[in-house]
Amino acid sequence: MNNEQSRREFLKKSALTTAGLSIGAMAFSPKSYSRIIGANDRVNVGIVGFSDRCRGALVPAMQIHAKEMNFQFTAVSDIWNRRRDECLAFVKDKAGVDIAACRNNEELYDRKDVDAVIISTADFQHALHCKEAVEAGRDVYVEKPFAETMADNRAAKEAVLRTGKIVQVGSQRRSGINYHQAHDFIKAGKFGDIVAVEMTWNVNQPGRWRRPDLVSQIRKEDTDWDRYQMNRPKTEWDPRKYLEFRLFWPYSSGIPGQWMAHQIDTVHWFTDLPHPRSVAANGGIYLWKDGRENFDTMTAVFDYGPLNDPNKGFQVIYSSRFTNSAGGTKEIYFSNAGELNLDTNRISPNGGLRENQARGMGMKENLLPEMALGEAVKVETGANTGADDMTSAHMRNWMECVRTRKKPNADVMAGYNHSIANIMTTAALRTGQFVTFDEEKQEVLAGGKVFQY
Repeated sequence: MNNEQSRREFLKKSALTTAGLSIGAMAFSPKSYSRIIGANDRVNVGIVGFSDRCRGALVPAMQIHAKEMNFQFTAVSDIWNRRRDECLAFVKDKAGVDIAACRNNEELYDRKDVDAVIISTADFQHALHCKEAVEAGRDVYVEKPFAETMADNRAAKEAVLRTGKIVQVGSQRRSGINYHQAHDFIKAGKFGDIVAVEMTWNVNQPGRWRRPDLVSQIRKEDTDWDRYQMNRPKTEWDPRKYLEFRLFWPYSSGIPGQWMAHQIDTVHWFTDLPHPRSVAANGGIYLWKDGRENFDTMTAVFDYGPLNDPNKGFQVIYSSRFTNSAGGTKEIYFSNAGELNLDTNRISPNGGLRENQARGMGMKENLLPEMALGEAVKVETGANTGADDMTSAHMRNWMECVRTRKKPNADVMAGYNHSIANIMTTAALRTGQFVTFDEEKQEVLAGGKVFQY
């Protein structure tokens, strides 16, 4: 199949997905299963995709609260037989229970001992796996990025809103103590209007997202390559795109989906703005030329503000690189009176309007107090950092909401909106065009044209 045929097939399938129609191995008919969970009933949890993230953080996070909240793992679905076996042994060791192994999601959702699922599959699969789960009557904890195309984004959002299932997107900053304190400080009007935001995520890791040992070991016959690709263009077996998917579009956007998704989400949360008005971005593979397709360095500039008032707003400047770790991971909000720094967890008058600058302009000095934001919570920058405080709190919030049916901290709209920002950034990076958003059609426009692939 040539590239143009692959592209047409991808667009056709994406459109079908948005309409909620069945597509081969990824399709599920709505199930009647939706057990009413009583206050004292055990909640049975299935694992969809036994990834490094699941092993290193999500399973440990649930286990911290499992006894108190009466949650228990009962099954795993993974299309690679090695991952299924590893999950059985891991859960037995960590939770002391034997769970069932399912070769795919159809087998998982045919079971009556799965009330909810934790999804940590490949980036491009999150939205459609979430759609499958809620239509099968299950509540969901789904890792970010929520979606990598608008077709998948719209399809998943529609399914979640239609079914009313509890969905927590893995944007764990929304459960961090310091982020809640920052949110409350800004929303109370104490910070002043946001005039700019600077965000970085810098590492020096040539091996980040690489799995050379596993790539050399996996065999096509031990997994289901066709099922893995879901609605992406069908290609020949490629173990790198299976195991190192974060380096390859359209299986992942790379930096935007993995790192920026966490940080840009706080902008939406703190301001109640759903997405950028526009994005300009560029980048490249400047150093790690190992066959990857997603950039090792990028910078994006966002325009945020009310959609109906172009005279109000602010810029977000986001930069990230794999090639030098100076600057680390930072999120700094600026107002005319100073800054709110989520790296140091401090509020300060740094850069605020001072008396000598205001004099002669009919203005008064405008300075924030020097103060600690509050209790610091370590920002998670690795895939295997364990059940850190934010992931633990985020998982607990989901578990509580499964019982109370209240809206979780990072509901489906948080995922939908961070995905718009991610997809706008991907469009800018891949086309070199100025990118905007069509509010009526809910489409990302690059150079005035719908960005698809």
